[in-house]
Amino acid sequence: MPLIVAGRLLFRSSSRVHIRSFSSRLSMVHSKSQPAEKSKVIIFGAGNFGSCLASHLGDSQHEVYMWAREERIVKHFNLHQRNLVYLPDHVFPSSITAIGPDLPTKQFIDNVDVLLFAIPTQFLRETLRVLRPLLDLDNLPLLIFVNKGIEVGTNALTLEIIADTCGAEIANAATFISGPSFAKEIVRRQPTSVSVASFTELEANKASALFHQPHFRCYTGVDPIGIELSGALKNVYAIASGMSDGLGYENNTRAMIITRGLSEMTCIGTAYGASPLTFLGLAGVGDLFLTCSSSSSRNYTVGYRLGQGEKLDVIIKTLGSVAEGVPTTQGVKKIIEELGINAPIASSVYEVLFNGKDTRVAVRELMELPPSRELELPPTAGGPARRLLMKLGLDTEQVTELMHPHR
Repeated sequence: MPLIVAGRLLFRSSSRVHIRSFSSRLSMVHSKSQPAEKSKVIIFGAGNFGSCLASHLGDSQHEVYMWAREERIVKHFNLHQRNLVYLPDHVFPSSITAIGPDLPTKQFIDNVDVLLFAIPTQFLRETLRVLRPLLDLDNLPLLIFVNKGIEVGTNALTLEIIADTCGAEIANAATFISGPSFAKEIVRRQPTSVSVASFTELEANKASALFHQPHFRCYTGVDPIGIELSGALKNVYAIASGMSDGLGYENNTRAMIITRGLSEMTCIGTAYGASPLTFLGLAGVGDLFLTCSSSSSRNYTVGYRLGQGEKLDVIIKTLGSVAEGVPTTQGVKKIIEELGINAPIASSVYEVLFNGKDTRVAVRELMELPPSRELELPPTAGGPARRLLMKLGLDTEQVTELMHPHR
Protein backbone atom coordinates (compact mmCIF):
# COMPACT_ATOMS: atom_id res chain seq x y z
CA MET A 1 0.00 0.00 0.00
CA PRO A 2 1.33 3.46 -0.85
CA LEU A 3 1.45 6.12 1.82
CA ILE A 4 -0.41 9.19 0.54
CA VAL A 5 -0.04 12.54 2.29
CA ALA A 6 -1.70 15.66 0.86
CA GLY A 7 -2.31 13.79 -2.40
CA ARG A 8 1.36 12.85 -2.90
CA LEU A 9 2.94 9.39 -3.05
CA LEU A 10 5.77 9.57 -0.52
CA PHE A 11 6.86 6.03 0.31
CA ARG A 12 5.65 2.51 -0.40
CA SER A 13 5.96 -0.58 1.73
CA SER A 14 8.01 -2.22 -1.04
CA SER A 15 10.69 0.50 -0.83
CA ARG A 16 12.74 -1.84 1.33
CA VAL A 17 13.27 -4.04 -1.73
CA HIS A 18 14.47 -1.06 -3.74
CA ILE A 19 16.88 0.04 -1.03
CA ARG A 20 18.26 -3.47 -0.85
CA SER A 21 18.82 -3.68 -4.59
CA PHE A 22 20.31 -0.19 -4.50
CA SER A 23 22.84 -1.15 -1.84
CA SER A 24 23.68 -4.41 -3.57
CA ARG A 25 24.89 -2.45 -6.62
CA LEU A 26 27.36 -0.39 -4.58
CA SER A 27 31.05 -1.18 -4.74
CA MET A 28 31.20 -1.81 -1.04
CA VAL A 29 33.76 -3.16 1.37
CA HIS A 30 32.44 -5.99 3.52
CA SER A 31 33.67 -7.04 6.92
CA LYS A 32 35.38 -10.38 7.37
CA SER A 33 33.28 -13.50 7.83
CA GLN A 34 32.30 -14.05 11.43
CA PRO A 35 33.15 -17.27 13.30
CA ALA A 36 30.36 -19.79 13.67
CA GLU A 37 30.34 -19.49 17.45
CA LYS A 38 32.98 -17.46 19.28
CA SER A 39 33.87 -13.97 17.99
CA LYS A 40 36.70 -11.79 19.20
CA VAL A 41 35.32 -8.31 19.99
CA ILE A 42 36.82 -4.96 20.99
CA ILE A 43 34.40 -2.53 22.61
CA PHE A 44 35.60 1.07 22.62
CA GLY A 45 34.04 2.67 25.68
CA ALA A 46 33.62 1.42 29.22
CA GLY A 47 30.65 3.60 30.09
CA ASN A 48 27.19 2.42 31.05
CA PHE A 49 26.13 1.09 27.66
CA GLY A 50 29.53 -0.16 26.50
CA SER A 51 29.87 -2.10 29.75
CA CYS A 52 26.45 -3.69 29.51
CA LEU A 53 27.07 -4.76 25.90
CA ALA A 54 30.43 -6.21 26.95
CA SER A 55 28.61 -8.20 29.63
CA HIS A 56 26.00 -9.39 27.13
CA LEU A 57 28.58 -10.53 24.57
CA GLY A 58 30.84 -12.04 27.23
CA ASP A 59 27.85 -13.91 28.62
CA SER A 60 27.25 -15.20 25.08
CA GLN A 61 30.71 -16.85 25.15
CA HIS A 62 32.41 -14.30 22.91
CA GLU A 63 35.96 -13.14 23.71
CA VAL A 64 35.59 -9.48 24.64
CA TYR A 65 38.14 -6.70 25.15
CA MET A 66 36.69 -3.53 26.65
CA TRP A 67 38.79 -0.41 26.05
CA ALA A 68 38.70 2.35 28.69
CA ARG A 69 40.32 5.79 28.70
CA GLU A 70 41.31 5.59 32.37
CA GLU A 71 44.02 3.25 33.62
CA ARG A 72 42.40 2.95 37.05
CA ILE A 73 39.24 1.50 35.49
CA VAL A 74 41.30 -0.99 33.46
CA LYS A 75 43.28 -2.18 36.49
CA HIS A 76 40.26 -2.42 38.79
CA PHE A 77 38.25 -4.35 36.20
CA ASN A 78 40.97 -6.90 35.54
CA LEU A 79 41.46 -7.48 39.28
CA HIS A 80 37.80 -7.73 40.29
CA GLN A 81 35.74 -8.21 37.06
CA ARG A 82 33.80 -5.09 38.06
CA ASN A 83 33.56 -1.63 36.53
CA LEU A 84 34.70 0.91 39.09
CA VAL A 85 32.22 3.58 37.89
CA TYR A 86 29.40 2.02 35.86
CA LEU A 87 27.21 -0.89 36.96
CA PRO A 88 29.51 -1.24 40.01
CA ASP A 89 27.44 -4.02 41.61
CA HIS A 90 27.56 -6.22 38.53
CA VAL A 91 30.15 -8.99 38.28
CA PHE A 92 31.23 -9.29 34.64
CA PRO A 93 31.95 -12.59 32.88
CA SER A 94 35.53 -13.84 32.97
CA SER A 95 35.59 -13.78 29.15
CA ILE A 96 35.97 -9.96 29.28
CA THR A 97 39.35 -8.26 29.60
CA ALA A 98 39.77 -4.51 30.04
CA ILE A 99 42.40 -2.78 27.89
CA GLY A 100 43.68 0.80 27.66
CA PRO A 101 44.25 3.64 27.96
CA ASP A 102 46.48 3.10 24.89
CA LEU A 103 44.57 2.07 21.80
CA PRO A 104 45.13 -1.50 20.57
CA THR A 105 47.82 -2.09 17.94
CA LYS A 106 47.21 -2.85 14.29
CA GLN A 107 48.31 -6.44 14.85
CA PHE A 108 45.73 -6.80 17.62
CA ILE A 109 42.95 -5.26 15.51
CA ASP A 110 43.82 -7.46 12.52
CA ASN A 111 43.02 -10.50 14.67
CA VAL A 112 39.63 -9.41 15.98
CA ASP A 113 36.26 -9.98 14.33
CA VAL A 114 34.28 -6.99 15.64
CA LEU A 115 34.94 -3.36 16.60
CA LEU A 116 32.08 -1.87 18.59
CA PHE A 117 32.03 1.87 19.35
CA ALA A 118 30.21 2.96 22.51
CA ILE A 119 31.88 6.31 23.10
CA PRO A 120 30.02 9.65 23.10
CA THR A 121 29.44 11.18 19.68
CA GLN A 122 31.43 14.30 20.56
CA PHE A 123 34.61 12.19 21.02
CA LEU A 124 34.11 9.79 18.13
CA ARG A 125 35.82 11.79 15.37
CA GLU A 126 39.21 11.93 17.10
CA THR A 127 39.09 8.24 18.05
CA LEU A 128 38.32 7.20 14.46
CA ARG A 129 41.00 9.51 13.08
CA VAL A 130 43.61 7.72 15.18
CA LEU A 131 42.24 4.25 14.43
CA ARG A 132 41.91 4.62 10.65
CA PRO A 133 45.58 3.76 9.84
CA LEU A 134 45.10 0.54 11.82
CA LEU A 135 42.20 -0.71 9.66
CA ASP A 136 42.81 -3.00 6.70
CA LEU A 137 40.08 -2.87 4.04
CA ASP A 138 40.93 -6.42 2.98
CA ASN A 139 40.59 -7.70 6.55
CA LEU A 140 38.00 -5.34 8.00
CA PRO A 141 36.30 -6.27 11.28
CA LEU A 142 32.53 -5.88 11.58
CA LEU A 143 32.00 -2.23 12.59
CA ILE A 144 29.14 -1.53 15.01
CA PHE A 145 28.17 1.89 16.41
CA VAL A 146 25.81 2.36 19.36
CA ASN A 147 26.37 6.04 20.22
CA LYS A 148 23.37 8.36 19.89
CA GLY A 149 23.90 12.00 19.05
CA ILE A 150 24.70 14.79 16.61
CA GLU A 151 28.19 16.30 16.56
CA VAL A 152 28.38 19.86 17.84
CA GLY A 153 29.73 22.33 15.29
CA THR A 154 29.33 20.13 12.22
CA ASN A 155 25.77 18.82 12.87
CA ALA A 156 27.13 15.52 11.55
CA LEU A 157 25.58 12.14 12.18
CA THR A 158 27.93 9.29 13.06
CA LEU A 159 27.72 8.03 9.47
CA GLU A 160 29.20 11.32 8.22
CA ILE A 161 31.89 11.31 10.92
CA ILE A 162 32.92 7.83 9.76
CA ALA A 163 33.04 9.00 6.13
CA ASP A 164 35.13 12.05 7.04
CA THR A 165 37.67 10.12 9.09
CA CYS A 166 37.75 6.64 7.55
CA GLY A 167 36.42 7.10 4.02
CA ALA A 168 33.23 6.22 2.19
CA GLU A 169 33.98 2.51 1.86
CA ILE A 170 34.24 1.99 5.61
CA ALA A 171 31.20 4.20 6.26
CA ASN A 172 29.14 2.09 3.86
CA ALA A 173 30.11 -1.04 5.81
CA ALA A 174 29.13 0.41 9.20
CA THR A 175 26.24 -1.00 11.22
CA PHE A 176 24.14 0.87 13.79
CA ILE A 177 22.25 -0.49 16.80
CA SER A 178 19.60 1.49 18.63
CA GLY A 179 16.44 0.89 20.61
CA PRO A 180 14.88 0.84 24.10
CA SER A 181 17.71 -0.74 26.08
CA PHE A 182 18.63 0.39 29.58
CA ALA A 183 22.00 -1.05 30.59
CA LYS A 184 20.96 -2.23 34.05
CA GLU A 185 18.13 -4.31 32.56
CA ILE A 186 20.29 -5.88 29.84
CA VAL A 187 22.80 -7.18 32.39
CA ARG A 188 19.89 -8.75 34.30
CA ARG A 189 18.82 -10.51 31.09
CA GLN A 190 15.43 -8.85 30.98
CA PRO A 191 13.78 -9.26 27.54
CA THR A 192 15.03 -6.49 25.22
CA SER A 193 14.72 -5.77 21.50
CA VAL A 194 16.73 -3.38 19.32
CA SER A 195 16.96 -2.18 15.73
CA VAL A 196 20.06 -3.06 13.69
CA ALA A 197 20.58 -1.12 10.45
CA SER A 198 23.17 -0.89 7.69
CA PHE A 199 23.17 0.03 4.01
CA THR A 200 23.77 -3.68 3.30
CA GLU A 201 21.69 -6.30 5.02
CA LEU A 202 24.68 -8.64 5.08
CA GLU A 203 26.41 -6.39 7.64
CA ALA A 204 23.21 -5.87 9.64
CA ASN A 205 22.62 -9.62 9.69
CA LYS A 206 26.14 -10.25 11.00
CA ALA A 207 25.59 -7.79 13.85
CA SER A 208 22.17 -9.26 14.58
CA ALA A 209 23.61 -12.79 14.76
CA LEU A 210 26.35 -11.59 17.10
CA PHE A 211 23.91 -10.10 19.62
CA HIS A 212 20.83 -12.24 19.23
CA GLN A 213 19.93 -14.29 22.33
CA PRO A 214 16.63 -15.53 23.78
CA HIS A 215 16.55 -12.44 26.03
CA PHE A 216 17.95 -10.01 23.41
CA ARG A 217 16.12 -9.88 20.08
CA CYS A 218 17.37 -7.97 17.02
CA TYR A 219 15.35 -6.61 14.09
CA THR A 220 17.30 -5.60 10.97
CA GLY A 221 16.72 -2.73 8.55
CA VAL A 222 18.35 -0.68 5.79
CA ASP A 223 17.77 2.89 7.01
CA PRO A 224 20.84 3.75 9.11
CA ILE A 225 20.14 7.47 8.69
CA GLY A 226 16.69 7.04 10.24
CA ILE A 227 18.09 4.85 13.01
CA GLU A 228 20.72 7.49 13.83
CA LEU A 229 18.26 10.37 13.80
CA SER A 230 15.83 8.43 16.01
CA GLY A 231 18.51 7.72 18.58
CA ALA A 232 19.66 11.34 18.63
CA LEU A 233 16.30 13.11 18.54
CA LYS A 234 14.57 11.08 21.23
CA ASN A 235 17.06 12.41 23.80
CA VAL A 236 15.85 15.96 23.19
CA TYR A 237 12.25 14.95 23.94
CA ALA A 238 13.36 12.97 26.99
CA ILE A 239 14.70 16.26 28.38
CA ALA A 240 11.32 17.87 27.66
CA SER A 241 9.48 15.03 29.41
CA GLY A 242 11.76 15.29 32.42
CA MET A 243 11.13 19.04 32.63
CA SER A 244 7.39 18.41 32.64
CA ASP A 245 7.63 15.89 35.48
CA GLY A 246 10.01 18.16 37.38
CA LEU A 247 7.44 20.95 37.18
CA GLY A 248 4.82 18.64 38.70
CA TYR A 249 2.79 17.90 35.58
CA GLU A 250 1.51 14.34 35.32
CA ASN A 251 0.35 11.70 32.86
CA ASN A 252 -1.65 13.80 30.39
CA THR A 253 1.29 16.13 29.84
CA ARG A 254 3.82 13.31 29.48
CA ALA A 255 1.59 11.55 26.92
CA MET A 256 1.29 14.80 24.99
CA ILE A 257 5.06 15.30 24.92
CA ILE A 258 5.73 11.73 23.77
CA THR A 259 3.10 11.86 21.02
CA ARG A 260 3.95 15.33 19.75
CA GLY A 261 7.64 14.50 20.13
CA LEU A 262 7.18 11.50 17.84
CA SER A 263 5.41 13.75 15.33
CA GLU A 264 8.29 16.24 15.39
CA MET A 265 10.88 13.45 15.11
CA THR A 266 9.11 12.02 12.07
CA CYS A 267 8.86 15.41 10.35
CA ILE A 268 12.52 16.21 11.00
CA GLY A 269 13.64 12.75 9.91
CA THR A 270 11.53 12.73 6.73
CA ALA A 271 12.73 16.19 5.73
CA TYR A 272 16.29 15.02 6.38
CA GLY A 273 15.80 12.03 4.09
CA ALA A 274 14.94 9.09 6.37
CA SER A 275 11.91 6.85 5.98
CA PRO A 276 9.01 7.91 8.24
CA LEU A 277 8.42 4.23 8.98
CA THR A 278 11.72 4.02 10.86
CA PHE A 279 10.34 6.31 13.55
CA LEU A 280 7.54 3.84 14.24
CA GLY A 281 10.04 1.14 15.18
CA LEU A 282 12.12 0.25 18.20
CA ALA A 283 14.74 2.95 17.59
CA GLY A 284 12.00 5.55 17.19
CA VAL A 285 8.84 5.36 19.26
CA GLY A 286 10.23 2.46 21.33
CA ASP A 287 13.27 4.34 22.59
CA LEU A 288 11.31 7.59 22.81
CA PHE A 289 8.74 6.05 25.14
CA LEU A 290 11.44 4.48 27.31
CA THR A 291 13.59 7.57 27.75
CA CYS A 292 10.63 9.90 28.26
CA SER A 293 9.09 7.86 31.03
CA SER A 294 11.91 6.67 33.29
CA SER A 295 14.20 8.30 35.82
CA SER A 296 16.86 5.81 34.69
CA SER A 297 17.32 7.96 31.58
CA ARG A 298 20.15 10.48 31.93
CA ASN A 299 18.42 12.89 29.57
CA TYR A 300 15.13 12.63 31.44
CA THR A 301 17.05 13.29 34.66
CA VAL A 302 18.59 16.46 33.20
CA GLY A 303 15.14 17.70 32.29
CA TYR A 304 13.64 16.74 35.64
CA ARG A 305 16.31 18.64 37.55
CA LEU A 306 15.83 21.66 35.30
CA GLY A 307 12.11 21.52 36.06
CA GLN A 308 12.99 21.44 39.75
CA GLY A 309 14.89 24.69 39.32
CA GLU A 310 18.53 23.54 39.15
CA LYS A 311 21.01 25.19 36.79
CA LEU A 312 22.29 23.26 33.78
CA ASP A 313 25.99 23.62 34.61
CA VAL A 314 25.43 22.17 38.08
CA ILE A 315 23.42 19.28 36.67
CA ILE A 316 26.10 18.41 34.10
CA LYS A 317 28.87 18.48 36.71
CA THR A 318 27.01 16.20 39.12
CA LEU A 319 25.23 13.85 36.69
CA GLY A 320 28.03 11.29 36.72
CA SER A 321 27.70 10.36 33.03
CA VAL A 322 27.16 11.95 29.63
CA ALA A 323 23.67 13.10 28.65
CA GLU A 324 23.95 13.15 24.84
CA GLY A 325 20.69 15.09 24.54
CA VAL A 326 22.27 18.35 25.75
CA PRO A 327 24.85 18.80 22.93
CA THR A 328 22.49 17.08 20.49
CA THR A 329 19.90 19.81 21.07
CA GLN A 330 22.33 22.34 19.58
CA GLY A 331 22.69 20.28 16.42
CA VAL A 332 18.95 19.63 16.20
CA LYS A 333 18.23 23.36 16.41
CA LYS A 334 20.48 24.06 13.42
CA ILE A 335 19.02 21.16 11.44
CA ILE A 336 15.48 22.40 12.10
CA GLU A 337 16.43 25.85 10.87
CA GLU A 338 18.14 24.48 7.76
CA LEU A 339 15.18 22.28 6.89
CA GLY A 340 12.57 24.91 7.69
CA ILE A 341 10.71 22.49 9.99
CA ASN A 342 8.32 23.62 12.71
CA ALA A 343 9.39 21.69 15.84
CA PRO A 344 8.21 23.78 18.80
CA ILE A 345 9.07 21.25 21.55
CA ALA A 346 12.66 20.79 20.36
CA SER A 347 13.01 24.56 19.93
CA SER A 348 11.72 25.15 23.45
CA VAL A 349 14.22 22.67 24.91
CA TYR A 350 16.99 24.59 23.13
CA GLU A 351 15.75 27.89 24.61
CA VAL A 352 15.77 26.45 28.13
CA LEU A 353 19.18 24.80 27.80
CA PHE A 354 21.11 27.52 26.01
CA ASN A 355 19.20 30.79 26.34
CA GLY A 356 18.15 30.46 29.96
CA LYS A 357 14.40 30.46 29.37
CA ASP A 358 12.39 29.53 32.46
CA THR A 359 10.83 26.08 32.16
CA ARG A 360 7.35 27.28 33.18
CA VAL A 361 7.48 30.05 30.60
CA ALA A 362 8.51 27.53 27.95
CA VAL A 363 5.53 25.29 28.78
CA ARG A 364 3.10 28.22 28.78
CA GLU A 365 4.33 29.46 25.41
CA LEU A 366 4.00 25.98 23.90
CA MET A 367 0.42 25.64 25.13
CA GLU A 368 -0.48 29.12 23.85
CA LEU A 369 0.51 28.33 20.27
CA PRO A 370 -2.41 28.59 17.80
CA PRO A 371 -4.24 25.40 16.77
CA SER A 372 -2.57 23.44 13.96
CA ARG A 373 -2.97 20.29 11.90
CA GLU A 374 -2.04 17.23 13.98
CA LEU A 375 -0.27 15.02 11.42
CA GLU A 376 1.61 16.35 8.42
CA LEU A 377 4.83 15.34 6.71
CA PRO A 378 7.07 18.05 5.23
CA PRO A 379 6.55 19.09 1.58
CA THR A 380 10.18 18.35 0.66
CA ALA A 381 12.40 15.51 1.73
CA GLY A 382 15.94 14.30 1.50
CA GLY A 383 18.32 17.25 1.11
CA PRO A 384 20.80 16.46 3.93
CA ALA A 385 20.59 12.73 3.26
CA ARG A 386 21.38 13.27 -0.43
CA ARG A 387 24.47 15.28 0.47
CA LEU A 388 25.55 12.62 2.95
CA LEU A 389 25.00 9.76 0.53
CA MET A 390 26.94 11.59 -2.16
CA LYS A 391 29.80 11.90 0.32
CA LEU A 392 29.60 8.12 0.59
CA GLY A 393 30.33 7.87 -3.14
CA LEU A 394 26.86 7.51 -4.64
CA ASP A 395 25.89 9.26 -7.87
CA THR A 396 22.80 11.44 -8.28
CA GLU A 397 20.75 8.76 -10.06
CA GLN A 398 21.34 6.22 -7.28
CA VAL A 399 20.52 8.76 -4.58
CA THR A 400 17.31 9.76 -6.33
CA GLU A 401 16.25 6.12 -6.57
CA LEU A 402 16.90 5.56 -2.88
CA MET A 403 14.96 8.65 -1.79
CA HIS A 404 12.08 8.27 -4.30
CA PRO A 405 12.02 4.66 -5.56
CA HIS A 406 8.73 5.05 -7.49
CA ARG A 407 9.02 8.58 -8.80
